[in-house]
Amino acid sequence: MDGYFAGYASVFGVPDLGRDTVVPGAFVASLARRGAAGVRMLWQHDPAEPIGRWVSLAEDARGLRVEGQLNLAVQRAREVDALMREGGLDGLSIGFRVVKAMPERGGRRLVAVDLWEISLVTFPLQPGARVLAKASADLAERLRAQARRMRTPPLIPAASGVGQARHLP
Repeated sequence: MDGYFAGYASVFGVPDLGRDTVVPGAFVASLARRGAAGVRMLWQHDPAEPIGRWVSLAEDARGLRVEGQLNLAVQRAREVDALMREGGLDGLSIGFRVVKAMPERGGRRLVAVDLWEISLVTFPLQPGARVLAKASADLAERLRAQARRMRTPPLIPAASGVGQARHLP
């Protein structure tokens, strides 16, 4: 495994279990100021357990899309990689400071947040915040193999079983 994964750390318009609802645009200022390199990747929100780095953080129509790289030189990251590979772990959770919020039906509408960290967690507060793609090394190898097959001309069978099959020019 290469430790690469992607998913959503936050989903827009869906209240989390704490009744916070993040709206589109809530991360824009923070991401512009910090960038992916300024947001830490932690294990279970523990600042003593960094486990990798964020390669890409961006808002899209669904939420905060993330791409991360586990540091496989770190023991905990190897454990997390193994758990994700086997389907035992897929939760993501954001650590942030509220910049602007509005009361909303027993909860809050988060309009602007200062994103500090995103953690891989066992139980995310936002049920839709999940790792979506793992084992990218396997996927990348399958894509490379498919590309090789597409570059290799197909065989033309020899007529009536006599002679040799040959590649198309």
